Amino acid sequence: MSDADWLAKRFEASRGHLRAVAYRMLGSLGEAEDAVQESWLRVSRADTSGLENLEGWFTTVVARVCLNVLRSRRSRREESLEAEGTKPRASLAKGMDPEDEAVLAESVGLALLVVLERLTPAERVAFVLHDVFDLAFEDIAAIVGRSPAAARQLASRARRRVRGTSRGSGAALSEQRQTVEAFLAALRAGDMNGLLAVLDPDIVRRADSVAVTLEEARELHGARAVAEEALKYRDIARFARPIQVNGSAGIVVAPEGQLRTVISCTVEGGKIKKMEVIADPEHLRKLNLTVFPD
Repeated sequence: MSDADWLAKRFEASRGHLRAVAYRMLGSLGEAEDAVQESWLRVSRADTSGLENLEGWFTTVVARVCLNVLRSRRSRREESLEAEGTKPRASLAKGMDPEDEAVLAESVGLALLVVLERLTPAERVAFVLHDVFDLAFEDIAAIVGRSPAAARQLASRARRRVRGTSRGSGAALSEQRQTVEAFLAALRAGDMNGLLAVLDPDIVRRADSVAVTLEEARELHGARAVAEEALKYRDIARFARPIQVNGSAGIVVAPEGQLRTVISCTVEGGKIKKMEVIADPEHLRKLNLTVFPD
């Protein structure tokens, strides 16, 4: 076997791991596949003699490619924030099954993908490499062009932005999460009684002008009215997950991890008393979104 064939075989053996790294950094299966392929082109042209940890080096190459993609994406977003906020990012490579990406997004966590999108490129790379894949800060530092201490700070800052701080006690937040999860479970099942069980009889649902059509009310009152409306959106409930919105329980709707709608919930005594449906891109960008603790 030639050296080139041997290197190709080693890279293919690591492709699943490398794709997982790239997907968490980019949040798009198509872009992740492209990043891995670009990494192979770089690897195939490099001198690998003397390398002891090939998979570690492969990971470093992929991380650098992803960092470049994230920086380019951020630059484009700053040039056209409104366009980026209202249009879905192309994420599927030609011929790729959308179900594959949906399954992958589910395995990673839709809420986590949404929050990762809010990190700076360097923060996202440092967080993913260290907190998810346990890469040493010395190695991360070389990728992001910082010192090991600065790389540690990047990961720490990202961790705070991902996990956040909640209002009230952990028990109260846990109850809020359980209530929101019960609402989503009933919605996916089309269970009217289940929805009514977790909605306060006097619930108020407010929505911005982007979230509702001209025929829909900006404000609804009463559990049955809110439940009936919610059931109209049963099909997209599979893209909805609990998330913390400004420190309290809420719901994020994110097909393939791409943020579309946030529902901020006020939960008291195991019942949802208020729901605010937010789809306006400018408002979405201002929300503090964090994942629930494991």
